[in-house]
Amino acid sequence: MKKGLILAGEPMGLLIAQSEGDLSGVSGYDLAVAGAEFNVAIGAARLGHRVTYLTKLGKDPFGERIIHVLNENGIGNEFVSWSDEKRTGFMLKGRVHAGDPPIFYFRAGSAASTLSPQDVENVNFSVYSHIHLTGILPALTESTCTATLLMFERARAAGLTISFDPNLRPQLWPDEHTMRKTINDLAARADIVLPGTAEGKILMGSDDPAAICAFYQELGATTVITKCGAAGAYVADGAEHYKVTGFRVREVVDTVGAGDGFAAGILTGLMEGLPMRDAVRRAAAIGAIQVMSRGDNEGLPTPAELERFMKEADSTDE
Repeated sequence: MKKGLILAGEPMGLLIAQSEGDLSGVSGYDLAVAGAEFNVAIGAARLGHRVTYLTKLGKDPFGERIIHVLNENGIGNEFVSWSDEKRTGFMLKGRVHAGDPPIFYFRAGSAASTLSPQDVENVNFSVYSHIHLTGILPALTESTCTATLLMFERARAAGLTISFDPNLRPQLWPDEHTMRKTINDLAARADIVLPGTAEGKILMGSDDPAAICAFYQELGATTVITKCGAAGAYVADGAEHYKVTGFRVREVVDTVGAGDGFAAGILTGLMEGLPMRDAVRRAAAIGAIQVMSRGDNEGLPTPAELERFMKEADSTDE
């Protein structure tokens, strides 16, 4: 069997406002599922890859919905555990016609926040080729941070390619110093680091893509791909440095999940043996597709949809 991708994180129930306005005044919501690593898992599975997702859920309707979506997309859930006492987290997301939508979390004390090293012990990492982690899971609790460190350690010992997206959530950390130190320590353990320019400003003091890439390569990453929004990305792959342009979009509907789509593009491209430059080009395409879709992962493409978009869309430098 071909080796696959394993991810770990906190999936949540997602209530998307049906109309614009303050979240306190919205009267109708649509139900979906959210979570950065969850979005990457969906993106990779839709492109035909074997994907496994590790998490902990509460025995409640949100948890059941998450399992349904995993099954619907053919994502392995053998490392999903259940809590009798804790609930699955959920969030509200507003609707806007420009900019980022307002978001409100109900995740404190969730089932996923109790994820521990014991939940990682039974994973046979040797059956996977890649693992993708973000800075969200280690931000939840000391227990989830320890579990994340153990996954890095086991994945490294098993020879997996480790990709890491900082995915900063300042509201989950006790303070910025702890966030910066922990995220950078984790990034130093990864093969591929995927920061954004705004994250670079917080984590290492600059929003210059080349400086961000240099910083993380000096920490130990082999490849750093700094996301530059609509402009595409700046890549430092070993000694090779270059820019990859983005794609023009018809209309920005919802920016949430674009970075997760980007990560799915990188990972699936590399798992298919594409050169790094082509994998980043694919990633930019999926990021563009994502911002034209309202949900966090509903718009992630099939291979045919991705191929069509890449043929028909214009680059941002054209």
